Amino acid sequence: MAELLDGKRVADRMKMELADRVARLKSQGRSVGLGTILVGDDGPSAKYVAMKHADCEALGIVSHHVHLPATATQADVEAVVDQFNADENVHSILVQLPLPKGMNEEEVLLRVLPEKDVDGLHPTNLGRLVMGAPGPLPCTPAGIVELLAAHQVPVEGRHVVVIGRGLTIGRPLALLLALRRPGCNAAVTVVHTGVDDMSAITRTADVIVSAAGVAGLVTPDMVRPGAAVVGAGTSWNGTKLLSDVAPDVAEVAGWITPRIGGVGPMTLAMLLRNAVLAAEKIR
Repeated sequence: MAELLDGKRVADRMKMELADRVARLKSQGRSVGLGTILVGDDGPSAKYVAMKHADCEALGIVSHHVHLPATATQADVEAVVDQFNADENVHSILVQLPLPKGMNEEEVLLRVLPEKDVDGLHPTNLGRLVMGAPGPLPCTPAGIVELLAAHQVPVEGRHVVVIGRGLTIGRPLALLLALRRPGCNAAVTVVHTGVDDMSAITRTADVIVSAAGVAGLVTPDMVRPGAAVVGAGTSWNGTKLLSDVAPDVAEVAGWITPRIGGVGPMTLAMLLRNAVLAAEKIR
């Protein structure tokens, strides 16, 4: 039976380390400020932002939150981004997506200063990732790398297959894993649901990361015995969260993420780390 890649345990340990770093900054008379923007009353979005605020409070990070009504205009949202950009007490900014229909999400996200981009997805920061230059890393890809390293899953010099080419996970994860840095330096293959006989490729992998958002996409016959399997893509069946990885993959894999408590907690921990890093860079 596969060993569980316990993201919650790793994330909890990371949060303890981050709390120490926040306390160190406070002892120097400095704070860590995260600005969040929520537009409308989408339930899951509101819940997600509330979770982030709770974590911030636990770590000693100051939350600066603006909740705009669903009737807010593009100009209203951009004005809040500008306000946070200009505020020296806000070191990083999160615009909670999705924005209401009719808004240009790309324009809003591009308005965030790259150095305050807590998600690590601003084009400037993605460009830094391509170059291997320092900058905030995309949260879910960075969390996956940390999760594998924490469980001593061999990655360097191994074959990693990433299923999915999306902007938030698949593409930046492939770039990150290929870099010559600890926990990465892998031979990376990117596939997607349009690839014929995907299983012929995944069966050669030492590590499979599925970020396609297709429930049960990865089945036991697609996995080489002993490989690590990470379910980074999710979908919903009513109120039940489903993983890209079928449950019986655990009978073949060497390591596997649980349906809940794998990649999700790591993503949030990386967001908090980006927030702390942004504050630490201010002298």
